[in-house]
Amino acid sequence: MSGSVRLYEVSLRDGLQNEPVVVPLEQKLSILNGLVSAGFTDIEVTSFVRPRWVPQLADASALMSQLPKTDDVRYWALVPNQRGLERGLEVGVQNVATFLSASETHNLKNVNRTIKESVAGLQSVLQTATAEGLGIRGYISCVFGCPYEGDVDVEKTIDLAHAVLDGGADEVALGDTTGMGHPEQVKRVLMRIVDSGISLDKIALHFHDTRGTALANVYAAWQLGARSFDGSISGVGGCPYAAGAAGNACIQDLIHLFDRMEISSGVDLERACHVGAHLEGALGRSLPGRYHQYWQGSRDRKAVKSA
Repeated sequence: MSGSVRLYEVSLRDGLQNEPVVVPLEQKLSILNGLVSAGFTDIEVTSFVRPRWVPQLADASALMSQLPKTDDVRYWALVPNQRGLERGLEVGVQNVATFLSASETHNLKNVNRTIKESVAGLQSVLQTATAEGLGIRGYISCVFGCPYEGDVDVEKTIDLAHAVLDGGADEVALGDTTGMGHPEQVKRVLMRIVDSGISLDKIALHFHDTRGTALANVYAAWQLGARSFDGSISGVGGCPYAAGAAGNACIQDLIHLFDRMEISSGVDLERACHVGAHLEGALGRSLPGRYHQYWQGSRDRKAVKSA
């Protein structure tokens, strides 16, 4: 195989939002510098939600004001509503992500709004972001299943994807919020989306590894033609509003998979692993990513041999 793939890094936002430990700003900036050094060019760094909702991200404005200066990296921030977008604009945000769910119950638990209400509010955010010339992605959660409702009709996802793209978003990220998806389902959903008139270059995939299927789902989507995938360092992360949501797809697993298939991600695997070790130390707990655990074990074995 040959070609390239885009890896969108979410550790500092999706990765930290569900952690009991609040990582200090200085450590976040150190981790961010490591991500940039590893070669990531799309990094979601924070969210402009109310601090009392997600205290782990209460330093959003301070972080955005101290981003490493580079022309090669797009920094992204999640904005829940118009006020969140305004807060981001005050500190020079250039790329924003919006979100809503394909599950009515999850949407209510996440933002205390019906899907219809979320779509109405999203239009204002998209209009302002478009007028400001921002890069825009729209997350759709629970595409492959909901922990509260079970199966989710793909037609809901298709309708929401069209609404987000028609409103001005550059891409839609389809979320497997609690890792309920499987490869054949991923292919079916993507084929239905393509049949609806949305090309795969407008689609990103955001898988969680709750049930151990994230890597298989990534490969299934790749086989069908998807080329943009989200992940977090060492599989850190989860959703505070979805029971049982374990970590994101481990981005080292993705890098390794594509490296072995001779598909370029532009990211240095060894440097990404060092960031994983740093993050594990900052959180004070073991992280679940499979390649992360292999690399940590290999490093420990080398240390013992050299002792």
